[in-house]
Amino acid sequence: MYWQYAKIIADSAGVGKKQWAFVMDRFKKLQSGEIAWDSIREYVKEHNDFHRCLYCGRAGDLTLDHLIPQSLHGPEDEKNAAWVCRSCNASKGARRLYEFYATSKGGLQAAKYDVPRLAEGKYLKLLYGLFDDADVLGVTEDDLHARFCPTCDLGPVCQREHSEGKLSPLCLDGVATAVLRGGS
Repeated sequence: MYWQYAKIIADSAGVGKKQWAFVMDRFKKLQSGEIAWDSIREYVKEHNDFHRCLYCGRAGDLTLDHLIPQSLHGPEDEKNAAWVCRSCNASKGARRLYEFYATSKGGLQAAKYDVPRLAEGKYLKLLYGLFDDADVLGVTEDDLHARFCPTCDLGPVCQREHSEGKLSPLCLDGVATAVLRGGS
């Protein structure tokens, strides 16, 4: 989770999500608490434009999307709601954010680097709250694989993307679904 936030910070700073050294520096500062979580949440609040699609930026004809679909037990509250254009909403369907980008926007690379900053920030804010409530923020990589991979419904996507057994943004989607189903 902190890695994804570090990429948002790098993108906001203008250096881009692929600048490994900068992202790693911010990752460590987030992890240690040197960078405040609240500053990121405030950035998302300040820059959210409720008149433009959160995914593509198109203005007008917006509809409400659930970042984690209700069919996957996504919460029915404002933290899980985003204003998006009808086209993006129909295209996303009942998929989670990283799953949507990985399966229809360019594979795992798109899920890692192409999710719009505000959409990803809102999504990570939602996941942080879910993971904190379920006490899974400090889960180690080995524990994550042992506890969540065997029951994760994203196995076929990971297999197609050659990311089985590796940490990726898809892991955040899978853990969120497990937590919401009570499988943490």
